[in-house]
Amino acid sequence: MNERLLSRVAIAMLAASLDACIESPRPEVRVYAGDANRGEAVLASLQCGACHSIPGVAGAVGQVGPPLDAFATRPYIAGKFPNQPELLVRWLLDPPALAPQTGMPAVPMSEQDARDMAAYLYELR
Repeated sequence: MNERLLSRVAIAMLAASLDACIESPRPEVRVYAGDANRGEAVLASLQCGACHSIPGVAGAVGQVGPPLDAFATRPYIAGKFPNQPELLVRWLLDPPALAPQTGMPAVPMSEQDARDMAAYLYELR
């Protein structure tokens, strides 16, 4: 093979591998027994916006934790756990139980509060 052909083959292989890395949009996710409308209110009442910016939650402009915009499209929770409803509920209930080194505290809440918050977060696309 000549050098020009090798270059074209290498470029085509690189383009194909980059296409494979780009994820298709995540399908819509539902949280069992979660109420997204209530979840927005719970996020506000628990003052999650002190650390996170959260679209739709008044005053939620924190910059300590990651912004939660487009949360539903993310492949991971906290950069390490698969973004799945039941795992998100567990994370919201007690983050240090899953990741002891996290800076996110365990905020006292009910499981229903966590389900509702998760339902709201999965509406953020």
